[in-house]
Amino acid sequence: MTAPGRRYVITFGCPDRVGIVARIATFLAEAGGWIVEAAYHTDPATGWFFTRQEILAESVPYDLAELRARFGAVADGLAVQSDWQIADTAARRRIAILVSREGHCLYDLLGRVASGELEVEVSAVIGNHPDLATVTRAHGIPFHHIPFPPGDSEEKDAAFAQLRQLVDAGRPDAIVLARFMQILPAELCADWAGRALNIHHSFLPSFIGARPYHQAHRRGVKLIGATCHYVTAELDAGPIIEQDVIRVGHEDSIPDLVRKGRDIEKVVLARGLRWHLENRVLVHGNKTVVF
Repeated sequence: MTAPGRRYVITFGCPDRVGIVARIATFLAEAGGWIVEAAYHTDPATGWFFTRQEILAESVPYDLAELRARFGAVADGLAVQSDWQIADTAARRRIAILVSREGHCLYDLLGRVASGELEVEVSAVIGNHPDLATVTRAHGIPFHHIPFPPGDSEEKDAAFAQLRQLVDAGRPDAIVLARFMQILPAELCADWAGRALNIHHSFLPSFIGARPYHQAHRRGVKLIGATCHYVTAELDAGPIIEQDVIRVGHEDSIPDLVRKGRDIEKVVLARGLRWHLENRVLVHGNKTVVF
């Protein structure tokens, strides 16, 4: 018997046409699949159809491998794109977290993991500075310090090679750049495509570069925010998963803006990571559908 509440989650996108929902429903009904959540979306601009289906695992008379094999025929018939997935909610998800010196996002994620709010295994925290080693190890999680020399150099290439080795060893479902102040090389972006998540302030491109909250304060902004997105070789231009804003005013000082900005960064990153781990984010080109 499967564990009560265990789900199989089917996600895919394909060219839109009449009969897709009927085909999915027929396949699941013939398998005895008990649908507990279903979502659909059609993008008229691209003619693409997206769906996410959750079924009770115990309602299907065969295992996950056979379900995937049987669904393969359905996917072929619908011309489903190659990255369709059937995930098992009983499989514990794993993440690696990359950090620098700013700890607000790391503290928030570790707190959510420790409280059970975010049910994941953190395989490692890797920093290009040692500042966050103590809090990481206090949570019983390995911390690895990899110095990154400034500029383009062979030493920096070696540091990224070490980073790749440490991350890949943990087989993470997500690589979280929690204020990791290094630009990933294009080959890492490609290898971690759809798994590497980043958080940045939503001032871009208006306030590019260092000290964005100082720039915003000088301009007298009335809203500040944050964006969680997938990492691509084009800096801060990957598919957006989640965004949010908070209102500020003339009475807010620069430290106020920084504090409020960090608050919204933490929340947006946590939401985006949760939706990614729950297979709620489907990427098509440089856009996402979030169910």
